[in-house]
Amino acid sequence: MQRLTDRPVVAATAGALTIAFSAILVRLSHATPSTAAVFRCAYALPILGVLAWLERRRYGPRTAHDRRLAIIAGAFFAVDLICWHHAIGDVGAGLATVLGNSQVVLVGVLAWVFLSERPSSRVIASVPVVLVGVVLISGVIGQGAYGRDPARGVLFGLLTGLTYAGFILVLRQGNRDLRRPAGPLFDATAAATVFAVLGGVIVGDLHVQPTWPGHGWLVTLALTSQVLGWLLISVSLPRLPAALTSVLLTIQPVGSVLLGIAIFSEAPSGEQLAGVAVVLGGVLVANLRPRRTPAAV
Repeated sequence: MQRLTDRPVVAATAGALTIAFSAILVRLSHATPSTAAVFRCAYALPILGVLAWLERRRYGPRTAHDRRLAIIAGAFFAVDLICWHHAIGDVGAGLATVLGNSQVVLVGVLAWVFLSERPSSRVIASVPVVLVGVVLISGVIGQGAYGRDPARGVLFGLLTGLTYAGFILVLRQGNRDLRRPAGPLFDATAAATVFAVLGGVIVGDLHVQPTWPGHGWLVTLALTSQVLGWLLISVSLPRLPAALTSVLLTIQPVGSVLLGIAIFSEAPSGEQLAGVAVVLGGVLVANLRPRRTPAAV
């Protein structure tokens, strides 16, 4: 863990690659949007709970303020998951994930406005590059966009991006103690479980009876994305500028698009494949370090 804390960019990248499988696993489970959201969080709670207990035993209890922020983050996350799962059904795993990553702009802007955290020049330069890639991948430009209801999928995707941005920013604010990545994530995940249940009851699409192999995929989703993936991202969030974190997390939609092609035979257009390359270019721009000028002798 210490090696990861010393390399937050590596941790964020590994976390983004892990959660790239999320949309694929949701689609394989054939669960309704609210059902997938509830069990993704619920199945992760035992492991996260043990890790959070170990942190509390070693470092003492977290402040009430930080725990309240984690609960608020959980509310954002529940809405984010339900909207995203609806978008997956409407426009496919790859495009839904891309649409949700409209948070790239929102996180940077909101962090600047509310946290007075001005992004570095490299990150500022990378944001429009990544946005161009996101637009290309979304299928808005050119032909070949597909899905049972693309217009509704875009709406759910944009709502996903908005609530995803809120989740990332609030979780980051409640995770100031760099020694405790599991505690805030456990609280947020527990809160998200409750809010997702409430959302499922209101919408009427919550199915609590486990089915096989559907719940096998949901267990896999919980252990990989919710536990491993978000622990890695939680380690990186407080150690990186918000805008840089959001750019690194765009690795997730790129991976989801490629996995959608390989597993579900989703067929992105040439413009969408060009967008994959552009997003990767933006991630590289965000991580470029200026050369140091040798000191005069």
